[in-house]
Amino acid sequence: MSSKSFVSPGSRNATEVFAVHGADPEVLAFAMAKYSRSSLSMRESLREIGAQRAEQFLNTFYFQYGHRSIADLAHIAFAVERLSLLAALVLADEQRWDGQERSTRYQNFLESGWYLPDFGSDSGSERLFAETVANLNQAYQRTTAAVLEVLRQRVRRPEEMKPESYERTLRARAFDVARYLLPLATNTSLGQIVSARTLETQVSRLLSHPAAEIRDLGRRLREAASGPAWNVNAQAASAFVEKLAAIQHDAAAELAAEAAQVFGREVRTAPTLVKYAQPNPYEIETRRELAQAAAEVLAELPCEGPPYAAVDLVERTESLEVEIAATLLYSASHHPYRRIRDLVAGLPAARVAELVDLGFRHRGRHDEALRAFHAGAALRFDLLMDIGAFRDMHRHRRCTQIVQGFTDAHGYELPGSGDLPAGVDILAEAGALDDYRSAVESAHAASRRIAAGAAPEAAQSALYLLPLATRVRSLFKMDFAEAQYIAELRSAPAGHFSYRRVAWEMFLALQRQHPALAKHIRVTDFTEPIDILKR
Repeated sequence: MSSKSFVSPGSRNATEVFAVHGADPEVLAFAMAKYSRSSLSMRESLREIGAQRAEQFLNTFYFQYGHRSIADLAHIAFAVERLSLLAALVLADEQRWDGQERSTRYQNFLESGWYLPDFGSDSGSERLFAETVANLNQAYQRTTAAVLEVLRQRVRRPEEMKPESYERTLRARAFDVARYLLPLATNTSLGQIVSARTLETQVSRLLSHPAAEIRDLGRRLREAASGPAWNVNAQAASAFVEKLAAIQHDAAAELAAEAAQVFGREVRTAPTLVKYAQPNPYEIETRRELAQAAAEVLAELPCEGPPYAAVDLVERTESLEVEIAATLLYSASHHPYRRIRDLVAGLPAARVAELVDLGFRHRGRHDEALRAFHAGAALRFDLLMDIGAFRDMHRHRRCTQIVQGFTDAHGYELPGSGDLPAGVDILAEAGALDDYRSAVESAHAASRRIAAGAAPEAAQSALYLLPLATRVRSLFKMDFAEAQYIAELRSAPAGHFSYRRVAWEMFLALQRQHPALAKHIRVTDFTEPIDILKR
């Protein structure tokens, strides 16, 4: 029999592709999940599915049977406005995350306002906090103006460049320098589009955080997902319904009533998928025990002092067990990874196993393992950079990032400018160096003073005073393709000079260890002067 007899008419080349718009996220997730359980088409599924049926399905398969991949099919857009820079960093610390935050380059952050922690009856700390933020904001304003004036004197406007474009470009570069003075209390705004699965873990993680603002942010996200969403078309729909109602005809009146019912329906984006998101005991208890273990194991490890290495590409010499144990301790300390790794490598195997077990001890039935267990990557960069630069490097999601807690223990950066010829100290030339140093060091001193207070959340409240100039340590684990991407993208002339330097040093470290591979990276030499008007 010919094989052609098995082919029915119309069965060839029948692929159809269409976009879907207007379905509630959970209804759409249910419809897509039905592909594995039903022969119905997407159109047929959406016609028969309502919010109630979606909720019943998700309650069964998501919560009872643990089919978490279903929540990957429901994506929700959020606007998160007037949160602190500190909270924004914590919020965005998801490996499956898509979002955008306000830029410190294109906007004047003095207009943002700032977050004030609740100091209760400690009026002295509250007053010191407010005075320190005001001092940093004033220094930010003075530095912006002084650096902008120097740039106007040093950088001539090309005839073909419009004055407004020239001024906008120089102002952005001035903001690049001044942003170092913004404290973590400064308000920002961001938008995110995440799956319900990411949202659930994000909400749980935020609810488990020791800072009150961040726990409150977790509650607000959960409420926003389960409560009525803001409808961008509501105003236009309301106007349309009013026009229909104004028509003197019975059919129009009936149509207006029907339209009002349809357009006025409340949409709740993820009322089922995030309703059980709660603080995560696994994360809370493990964080507490890791802090204790790090204090014990690393007690004899000397604190790092200057000179500080911005980039250390730590070669692989240890076992996987030692890497995991070292990474767990790294996450709960302020020491460099290499020092921790070498110390742990010298511990008895039984002690290493105990540290690994600690990372699993409190893990619940549906908890993902801690990020420290994402081990085995070929390249491990231990990075020490200012928080401002870290905010940009933090966006790289194709690598595993282990971020240590914020502290003033590593000192702070001086924004000498990689955008200007070698030897040019932009702050000194602007007459702002002493002002800058005084503002940052005063903020660090005030932060230490508040952290020493008796209030339970004093240590968390103190972090908000750290300026973006403050250095933070983080471990980036990745493959070669991601190292290539970061080096090429972040060393480009359009970038901020701080992370351009980090990307360049990452390339140099890679070149020393893997010269045959590094030659294929299209890196921009950070030491070469650039035209700051070409961005």
